[in-house]
Amino acid sequence: MKIVIALGGNALGDSPFEQIKNAKFTAKMILPIIKDGHEVVITHGNGPQVGLINLAFTEGRRINPKVYDMPLTECGAMSQGYIGYHLQNAIQNELNLEKIDKNVISLITQVEVSKDDEAFLNPTKPIGSFYTKEEASKMPYVMKEDAGRGFRRVVASPKPLKVLEEKEIKTLIENGFIVISCGGGGVPVVYENGKYIGVDAVIDKDFASSKLAVDINADMLLILTAISEAKINFNKENEEVLRNVTKDEMIKYNSLGHFLSGSMKPKVEASISFLDEIKNGTAIITSIENAYEAIKGKKGTIIKN
Repeated sequence: MKIVIALGGNALGDSPFEQIKNAKFTAKMILPIIKDGHEVVITHGNGPQVGLINLAFTEGRRINPKVYDMPLTECGAMSQGYIGYHLQNAIQNELNLEKIDKNVISLITQVEVSKDDEAFLNPTKPIGSFYTKEEASKMPYVMKEDAGRGFRRVVASPKPLKVLEEKEIKTLIENGFIVISCGGGGVPVVYENGKYIGVDAVIDKDFASSKLAVDINADMLLILTAISEAKINFNKENEEVLRNVTKDEMIKYNSLGHFLSGSMKPKVEASISFLDEIKNGTAIITSIENAYEAIKGKKGTIIKN
């Protein structure tokens, strides 16, 4: 099978050192999938990382005028580079230990969005660290509360229209590479006057992963998050774990408000979008620990048409 595996940015940790440790764990969890002969494309979020990179330049500018302000697009590309490096290094090391003759490559990926996307009028995508309400009031950004965990900077999150490096990704897969792409949802660009121009935004990783999975005609979209299954009536007496469900059932649950924005909702909607296009495909939402068992149908929320 051809599988797009989407990793959450929060799961990678808040510091480079924590990220190295988590990348090694991720590599160990993904290795059995590779050993079974599946073609694997890995995507990842970058919410904490891109916010920290951007903040480092902003604070650095205040201290030292020789430090330049860094646009969010460049910060996104930087995050793709260093997250990709950690994942690529960890996976390649695991492959070498198992004497598996495969190579891993990280690809800086651009994703086209519409300059008229309404998301630019209402920033909702949280990035960077969590702050108290008092700390947030002093930040030079739009700050909003994120799922009761504190306040974070929010930026526009337009919908992905096209993965520009789609052909390159396909070629690499066909030649046996494990590809890391669409990091942080990809660097967002708009098409103007015959050119692609970067715009300050962060594309949701799950929607970008879904778009990529459709574009490369993947058999499966595997979205890895902090919990083993999606649930309805979350944290209520009648809470129910969702195991094997249809796309139409997930559409109904979503319309009834069972899934929170910034949490499970984009994962569910990305799964629905994938299955709208790949009729015989499978979308799975589960934790990294259950990834291999989920592919075998034993764990996770498994969604089909």
